Amino acid sequence: MAFRDPCATLKSSRPSGACVKITAVRAREVLDSRGNPTVEVELSSGKLTARALVPSGVSTGKNEALELRDGDARFHGKGVRKACANVMAMEKQLSSAELAGQQQLDELLLRLDGTADKSKLGANALLGVSLAAARLFALEAGKELHEHLATLCAPKEKNLLPIPFCLVLEGGKHAGNELAVQEFMVAPVKAKSFSEGIRMVSEVYHELRGLLLTSHGKSAVNVGDEGGFAPQLATTEEALVLITDAIDKAGHGKVMRVAIDAAASEFFHGTYRIDGKELTAADLLVHYEDILDDYPMVSVEDPFEQDAFEDFAKMTSAFGCTQIVGDDLLCTNPARIRIAAEKKSCNALLLKVNQIGTLSEAIASAKLAEGHGWKVMVSHRSGETEDTFIADLAVALGCGQLKSGAPCRGERTAKFNQLLRIEESRKARYPTSLFS
Repeated sequence: MAFRDPCATLKSSRPSGACVKITAVRAREVLDSRGNPTVEVELSSGKLTARALVPSGVSTGKNEALELRDGDARFHGKGVRKACANVMAMEKQLSSAELAGQQQLDELLLRLDGTADKSKLGANALLGVSLAAARLFALEAGKELHEHLATLCAPKEKNLLPIPFCLVLEGGKHAGNELAVQEFMVAPVKAKSFSEGIRMVSEVYHELRGLLLTSHGKSAVNVGDEGGFAPQLATTEEALVLITDAIDKAGHGKVMRVAIDAAASEFFHGTYRIDGKELTAADLLVHYEDILDDYPMVSVEDPFEQDAFEDFAKMTSAFGCTQIVGDDLLCTNPARIRIAAEKKSCNALLLKVNQIGTLSEAIASAKLAEGHGWKVMVSHRSGETEDTFIADLAVALGCGQLKSGAPCRGERTAKFNQLLRIEESRKARYPTSLFS
């Protein structure tokens, strides 16, 4: 049985490939998972309507496309009325065009903005229109969203579900503790299916909760921005010991691996302040070597600050069997991906659609990374919404990886639940051999 996308209405019987004529454009200021305003865009074509919500990050790279905020007294300056007004102001141009596809729509958006960093209209305004339009195109074609997106992505393998890289413990800007490393994740890389993998993640999460209650008390199981526990720990190793103990206690040591997002720009102040020490880049590389030797780590994201292409390259060269992911380093930006590829700075891209501003540009960045032999991990943001678009995008790209937070909090579990529906309805394959 086909499932319904929660952000789209009225399946269409119109033939695939027909042009879309947008008849109504609406934007509204809504709330994200941190209680901050964000943009929701709603597009209509006749009786068809689709909407999209825009996520927002707190640990952001300086090279991300600009997220337009009002800067007035409302919401402590974080209102998005200007971005919403910019969406509404596009109605004439959008409704006067016969849109044949996503690329044409996104090119129109880029012309209307006319800046490299989307600072005129705001990346949050452009992305809301871009994602809502993708849903509208899917409705016009009578396809599920991931099926339609696959026609844009041309994946090497269709209907490939992602391995969920799930946050279980938080530090850095996402939590009120002393941990420098921002995210500690578990990944069921050897599960037989997505449903089995997400079950194992949930079991590890609850085992970790029990360990934290016993060792650190009730306050240790309070959660951070993305649903991971935020206990008062001081060092990276303390966190990894607890997580690997939880994996073992759950009985999933053969299936589960760990990963971190260091978000090192957030603890870089000329030197790297981590685990009570001041480390040079060379010292930090040794620190990572010790971690990789001692724990079943398959992925390290942003191990150095956001312009340290050469330091990233040293780590990628030294630990080529580990996935070294560029997030703040790359910002889903083709120009920075090309620099990193030339310098061999990393071997994986973290794909965040709101870092670049349109769906077409995000897909192009993913394809560019894959062309250099890299892996791609589709990612959420710390300020998320109930929109499940990235779950469908991960399947459409066939990249085999999704970073979407903890198995806790509705804006995170919405993505996992969407993937469970896709697995059930399409019998999509789980990538059991992506990591050795």
